[in-house]
Amino acid sequence: MASPSSYRPAPGSIPTSPGVYRFRDAKGRVIYVGKAKSLRSRLSSYFQDIGNLHPRTASMVTTGASVEWTVVDTEVEALQLEYSWIKEFDPRFNVKYRDDKSYPWLAVTVGEEFPRVMVGRGAKRKGTRYFGPYSHAWAIRETVDLLLRVFPMRSCSNGVFKRSAQIGRPCLLGYIDKCSAPCVGSVTAEEHREIVDDFCDFMGGNTAAFTRRVEREMYAASEALDFEKAARLRDDLGALNRALEKQAVVLGDGTDADVIALAEDPLEVAVQIFYVRGGRIRGQRGWVADRTDEGGTPELVQDFLLQLYGGESDSIPREVLVPALPPDHDVLEELLGERRGSKVAIRVPQRGDKRDLQQTVATNALQALALHKTKRASDLTTRNRALEEIQQALGLDEVPLRIECYDVSNLQGTEVVASMVVFEDGLARKSEYRRFVIRGVDGQNDVASMHEVITRRFRRLLDEQARSETVATDSGPMLIDPDTGRPRKFAYAPSLVVVDGGPPQVAAAQQALAELGLNDIPVCGLAKRLEEVWLPGEEDPVIMARTSEGLYLLQRIRDEAHRFAITHHRGRRSKSMVESMLDDVPGLGEVRRKTLLKHFGSLKKLREAEADQIALVPGIGPRTATAIKDAVAKADATRKTAPREPAVNTATGEIQEDD
Repeated sequence: MASPSSYRPAPGSIPTSPGVYRFRDAKGRVIYVGKAKSLRSRLSSYFQDIGNLHPRTASMVTTGASVEWTVVDTEVEALQLEYSWIKEFDPRFNVKYRDDKSYPWLAVTVGEEFPRVMVGRGAKRKGTRYFGPYSHAWAIRETVDLLLRVFPMRSCSNGVFKRSAQIGRPCLLGYIDKCSAPCVGSVTAEEHREIVDDFCDFMGGNTAAFTRRVEREMYAASEALDFEKAARLRDDLGALNRALEKQAVVLGDGTDADVIALAEDPLEVAVQIFYVRGGRIRGQRGWVADRTDEGGTPELVQDFLLQLYGGESDSIPREVLVPALPPDHDVLEELLGERRGSKVAIRVPQRGDKRDLQQTVATNALQALALHKTKRASDLTTRNRALEEIQQALGLDEVPLRIECYDVSNLQGTEVVASMVVFEDGLARKSEYRRFVIRGVDGQNDVASMHEVITRRFRRLLDEQARSETVATDSGPMLIDPDTGRPRKFAYAPSLVVVDGGPPQVAAAQQALAELGLNDIPVCGLAKRLEEVWLPGEEDPVIMARTSEGLYLLQRIRDEAHRFAITHHRGRRSKSMVESMLDDVPGLGEVRRKTLLKHFGSLKKLREAEADQIALVPGIGPRTATAIKDAVAKADATRKTAPREPAVNTATGEIQEDD
């Protein structure tokens, strides 16, 4: 790896103008493309002490061997050039949202004498009207199949059309009334054009007029006793309604918009987009990409919009709804407006239907990211590679087949708890998870709490090993309890101990093991802010590659330990609050308090419950239920009037609201 100082531009040689820059590696390949309002300010930020850089940025500048730039006149030109270079060079350190297919569209060749409806992909052609985009081609074909009975326009290829015209006999669609058969002169070009115009109006959102017209014709045929025609029109109306059900109205104002949401973690980002045209959802797509720099949500949104709309002018809607405004949203709006040919607005919805729809898209993004992680974790080859990468990065003697991770959770020093999660062969072993209540530490002291947890867990290991040795067999110590027939779970020593935190937590865990005489169990820590892996006694962290499966596995283990600790902490917090709230209720002991909390599941649901609902809990009658309701109301009134500081979860830094 090259030192950034070896190719740092001379002082004063970098212009202060806006422009686009490229980092190249030793072989001349472009590894990163970026833009800047001031090239000097931006590029100078890369050539500072590597220890001050984000790990992904540090990896990029140490991989690079040279940097070059191009000055442009405006920020819009910089955006355009950045997109062009990203498409041309495919840099490894730029976020890339990949998809294996182009957009599928519903296309109507209005420029032909007898227009045809079909599925279109790729570049758009002049003389063709497009609707969509859709998420899948089959979704377009289903919609078209339903509508052809109402709008029997041509859908066959040119070859089929000419062949039918030559033999004087229409194709199958003509016989089943899903085509008006212009090929054999059943309708004139003008009559067929009217059918096509009606179809395009319906797809363009003018649906109510057609459904009302079909209804009127159906009732008129029924009154004229033409029941065969009325039945056919009834079926046509059903086809229209089924087509409309596939495109439910989500925005009543008939907006054309793309609704975008992100789900992110330190290593990956999932993007979901809903295409809304005429107020109806016409399609949905999603991507998952590796994160390659330290940019937050606004930067990720900007990168995505540039890649999404950089080469597609016809697909840009009037409005783009995003979770966060990109840093240069004014410039981006100007660029998209130039490509579209009219004004484009980039907005963050704050309320109403648009806000609700974006929350739905965000839910889809979260599910897509979770599914991606599940598929990634379930692959045997990937898990093996992850364990081998951890072994190599940490210098372990053997592959860590059993990894235990520990996390501490508390709220301003109260209800301090810890979690232990176990992964074997890269998969979670939830039956071996353990919870701890910290008893030997007063107040908020995560380091001392970690020391206590490690001490208690591994003292139990030594006790279990001592017990098993007393009944050892020729094949070695017994790991099965002879009394219960179950495995002695604490008798298994982990191949690696991971703690959630940096050097202080790692040092505390190492010290606890040393005090117990266990010097052969490796320890590391994973700091959440920068995803740095720390080893005991090391001044610098171990930097694992951004694409490393080993780092991904460590992160997943750490996040699982954090989730398990938070769940335990919230449960104890709800329990203690219920107990303190109901202390003055006569006849309500510990057993019935536990039953009450188990029945409602949380303090929030207990607050919302009425007295008659509380009385349904086994062992609690109407009088006790009324007393409980009064006690809850009194506690809530006291809580609302008493001044209090915001509660902060010291494990996550988040402000906590009462359940």
